[in-house]
Amino acid sequence: MLLHIKDTNVNYIRYGNEKGQTLVFLHGWGQNIQMMKPVADPFEEKFDLIILDLPGYGQSTEPTYPWTVEDYVECIKEFLDTLKVKIPTLIGHSFGGKISLLYASKYSVNQLILFGSPYKKEIEKLSLKTKTLKALKKVPGINKFEDFAKKHIGSEDYRKASKVMREILVLTVNLDITEEVKKITAPTLIIWGSLDEAVDVQRAHELEQLIPDAGLVVYENCTHYAYLENLNQTIQVLNSFLNN
Repeated sequence: MLLHIKDTNVNYIRYGNEKGQTLVFLHGWGQNIQMMKPVADPFEEKFDLIILDLPGYGQSTEPTYPWTVEDYVECIKEFLDTLKVKIPTLIGHSFGGKISLLYASKYSVNQLILFGSPYKKEIEKLSLKTKTLKALKKVPGINKFEDFAKKHIGSEDYRKASKVMREILVLTVNLDITEEVKKITAPTLIIWGSLDEAVDVQRAHELEQLIPDAGLVVYENCTHYAYLENLNQTIQVLNSFLNN
């Protein structure tokens, strides 16, 4: 389904229990709906589920000018207002997590769940593409996304992407939202991999301290895709958190 929001068409799927609390899933940079669906599907009996392609990825169109993370937040707010979702639970990975953090610092959310979510600039050790491909190779069941990653993620993506998306990437990476994160009041669950090379696990410990009501779960020997590498554990932890 498509919704015209701001200057883009936003592709999304909505399914599950329409009477339940709404869970909104926001994927990472260069990804799409499919990367969040394995986490969402187990909750369709009880919860109202929304997964969207962030503008510029999947079947959503690119912004017509370089969006900041704030622009993405306002897009999500307008998107949810249009769907009459007042107080969502946000679940974000990486780039989607950064959007979720900033959203939760401004607007009411029921709960917040973060997977490997940066909140300030990371020191580059490996290219994003290298980190992502290394991580994907270790994730059972999502190896089919490796070809997608080779084409769409990381340094090659930066070179081949449109001017707008390259500028958006730079704006996103350089944005420090430390002060905004301190304003989050929603109960927050943080899940991270101890071997995350894209966003160091130290950031997880920092977020746990910055957010007043936050709890951290670290998966040993897991990467930036820890939430998928230990999918069964992720489902169990989310189930406990969401039903608390």
